[in-house]
Amino acid sequence: MSNITKHALAESLKKLLLKKPLNKITINDLTTDCGISRMAFYYHFKDIYDLVEWVCLEESRGALQGKKTYATWQEGLLQIFEAVYENKPFIINAYNAVSREQIENFLFQLTSDLIMGVVKEQEQAANTTIPDKDKRFIADFYKYSFVGIMLDWIKQGMKEDYEEIARMIAITLHGGIANSIRNFTKAEE
Repeated sequence: MSNITKHALAESLKKLLLKKPLNKITINDLTTDCGISRMAFYYHFKDIYDLVEWVCLEESRGALQGKKTYATWQEGLLQIFEAVYENKPFIINAYNAVSREQIENFLFQLTSDLIMGVVKEQEQAANTTIPDKDKRFIADFYKYSFVGIMLDWIKQGMKEDYEEIARMIAITLHGGIANSIRNFTKAEE
């Protein structure tokens, strides 16, 4: 039952964001739209921003389901763009209402595991081992690149074709992670 309430609140939030900005939506607006009590809201979330964060994480988990391998990470990145684009009013409102740091943290959390999974897979494929700090550096390098591009795209109103952006990212990164692992391996020797 608890997930049903969370999802109902998420849908209400998305619906209300089509009518007004996030900073004008109240807990009362959400609970009235859902037909639940304020107490039920506070049972699940501490405030509207907590709900926003939950919605973002929930949407992203679905987008990345099973997309954490070298063969599928590009599809995972494309699906992140798709999930963000499909929720454009929600994302634009969230981007304008919460701090850039909160959006960055959300995107970092979303992409970190995806890219680290690819780094570890490429390390195994190269039949080598590099220190965890080096793997983290490689994953962070690509994570920051992706998040920066995503934030610019959101800031510019999501006007540019996200499929083209994902294609350019894929071209840029093609072989890059494996190359980084080889370079770190050589530096350790």
